[in-house]
Amino acid sequence: MKIVVVGKGGREHALLRALAESPGSHELFCFPGSDAIFEGAKPVAADGLESLVAWMIVNAVDFCVAGEESYLVKGEGLANLCEKAGIPCWGPHLQSAQLEASKEFAKKFLERHGIPTARATACATLEETVAAIGRKFPTVLKFDGLAAGKGVAVCLVEQEATDFLDEVFVKQRFGPGRVLVEDFLTGPEVSIFAAIVDDCYLIFTPARDYKRLGEGDAGLNTGGMGAVASRQLISAELLAEIEKNIVVPTVEGLREDGLPYRGFLYFGLMLTPDGPKIIEYNCRFGDPECQAVMPLVKGDLAAFCLAGAKGELKPELISFDEGWSVCVVLASAGYPESSRSGDVIRGLDEVGNARVYHAGTRRNAAGEWETNGGRVLAVVAGGSTRQDAVAAAHAATDKVSFDGMQRRRDIGICNF
Repeated sequence: MKIVVVGKGGREHALLRALAESPGSHELFCFPGSDAIFEGAKPVAADGLESLVAWMIVNAVDFCVAGEESYLVKGEGLANLCEKAGIPCWGPHLQSAQLEASKEFAKKFLERHGIPTARATACATLEETVAAIGRKFPTVLKFDGLAAGKGVAVCLVEQEATDFLDEVFVKQRFGPGRVLVEDFLTGPEVSIFAAIVDDCYLIFTPARDYKRLGEGDAGLNTGGMGAVASRQLISAELLAEIEKNIVVPTVEGLREDGLPYRGFLYFGLMLTPDGPKIIEYNCRFGDPECQAVMPLVKGDLAAFCLAGAKGELKPELISFDEGWSVCVVLASAGYPESSRSGDVIRGLDEVGNARVYHAGTRRNAAGEWETNGGRVLAVVAGGSTRQDAVAAAHAATDKVSFDGMQRRRDIGICNF
């Protein structure tokens, strides 16, 4: 089977490895990819969505997997273009991907279908936003569009809100867009992933990520400094409640609103004292949660995704390990406010009994791996217990280093 994965980060590296481990003979391609990805997949000669789809037609690609969210909402949308070309795509249409691309769109969807979520007010200007906040702290501010995981600010005090709004409205760090002022929720977070095929769905292994830069959940918000995944992460009773009150109404709401969906859908949840409430949707696997979850997926993921892209959910093709998986992210100097490239990475050859996914790396002229982005690597290890997985993941991570490296040593420990 010829498979194209679209994206270039650690999530796509993890997806490609899982697809490569599926039974059968598969020829894997990636666009735009990276040096690390191209050690296991072939590059695609394309410079944009239209040329990518044209290349897939010429090369008789069997199906496409959408990894990175931006391609779902660029131009006509990856899935829409694939459909026109007759290429099955594991990823939602442009109109459905607005669940991630627009926080306001998602909030209206949630309210319309009675899905538990925090109350929010949409604001178009700095003045409107300040007025909506008033003196209410803590509060949550969300940039309406895509922001590479950095468009949400949990503001405990007024200065944090002022700084974020300066980034959004004055500096326009994320481009033009509105802001949602949302009620602050309390409780532990959990990430639920579902493979959705029209009216059907399959829930994957739950995960929990660590968004703050520092240990003890201190410091700046990031795209994710690590994650833990397990079927044991939450109780069967709680998962059933989430399925009934959040997953099922979402799938039914997509159908009622005429939003076609075939692909992964991420439910970011807060387990509040009033029950689970949804914080956000992502129309793909989370990053770094994907790196933690994929090693727990067994069976034929390639056939599963192809069948789903063609409109048939086949849960019998895959199963889930009952153990634990812990992912530790290594970030470059300056992250998340900036990133430094060119620092040589040492110790990768010494890592054993763990998986290393490359998120922001490249080969230098001497053939060495060096940093090339904010989040650089994800080191992932598993175990039958959380403690075993934590010990294995951190022991493997200890072998890797580069100048300016940032990591959290409490991944899998904090919040347990």
